[in-house]
Amino acid sequence: MSDSQNASSPISSQEVVTIRPDTQTPTRQNLPYFVGISAATAGTKGISLNLVIIPAGGTAEPHFHKDYETAIYLLKGRVETRFGEGLKQSVINEEGDFLFIPPGVPHQPFNLSETEPAQAIVARNDPNEQENVVLYSPEV
Repeated sequence: MSDSQNASSPISSQEVVTIRPDTQTPTRQNLPYFVGISAATAGTKGISLNLVIIPAGGTAEPHFHKDYETAIYLLKGRVETRFGEGLKQSVINEEGDFLFIPPGVPHQPFNLSETEPAQAIVARNDPNEQENVVLYSPEV
């Protein structure tokens, strides 16, 4: 097993990799991410796994993931996710819920707490994570 890596030290594909991200990474969605497993950090070819924080009362920019599925596990908080054309549909998820977002589905999460951040683990079948994020305008 290799030593832990920071988020900017890729490793060969023949080693077990531990990532301990110590800094937030800004994203196109305008949410702080702690980059975990990705092509850049672990040499993955088909998956990324990250920790996302939605600040108290915060939201992400509306967006979708071109050609890639998203799975989310909500660790902490209550989050409303508006989704679909015009973001007219919504679902509320709580701590312990799993959420699946199909490829290309526009969505926008909102932290329903004004006092506590929400935290979630986000997995995608995209090793590059941010390269296929497309910002979405619900008015178009």
